[in-house]
Amino acid sequence: MTLRTDLDALLAEAGLIDVDVDEALEDEHVRTSAYLRVVQVAAASHGRDQDRALVATILRDPYENGSRTAVVALVDAIARKMTGPAEFREWADGLLPEIERFEGEGHREFIRRRVDDWLFRLSVEDGHVPTAAELAPVTNWMQRLLAEHSTSAPLLALLAGSGRTRKIRNIAKNRARVTPCACTPSSTTRRITSA
Repeated sequence: MTLRTDLDALLAEAGLIDVDVDEALEDEHVRTSAYLRVVQVAAASHGRDQDRALVATILRDPYENGSRTAVVALVDAIARKMTGPAEFREWADGLLPEIERFEGEGHREFIRRRVDDWLFRLSVEDGHVPTAAELAPVTNWMQRLLAEHSTSAPLLALLAGSGRTRKIRNIAKNRARVTPCACTPSSTTRRITSA
């Protein structure tokens, strides 16, 4: 298959008719933008059975930075829709073999780490209370996201004490002071002041 054939098929499947295919073929940035729109449409659909084929098609593009950007956008969008870590792991396990198409190990590793980050977050949202050892491999990006948005008092306490950067620790510490939790007010106060 040619790049034009792949791009035409992806755009048609997504119902995107306003993309100048000739311009996209000449400019990898325009093509990446088109892929991001295709991924957005795919992620919004209810079925997940075409995701692996979508990724395989995108990864035939010789511009690996654009391909990686699109695949990461799909991973992020799908992870946000999942109800728990088991469901996401099953989906990711079907997708991860496709990333071996990347020539650059850095691209493959980046996507694997993004999947691991989401598995960590989904397990926390599912009620798992992580340890400092489980937090250690989580990227700065996910640690900061958790520090900024989590309402889990135990997680915020962990991030305040073991977050990788000072900024992450400070965000978590400040949010732990003001984030309500399901515990009693006195135990919250003790936990925060002893951290």
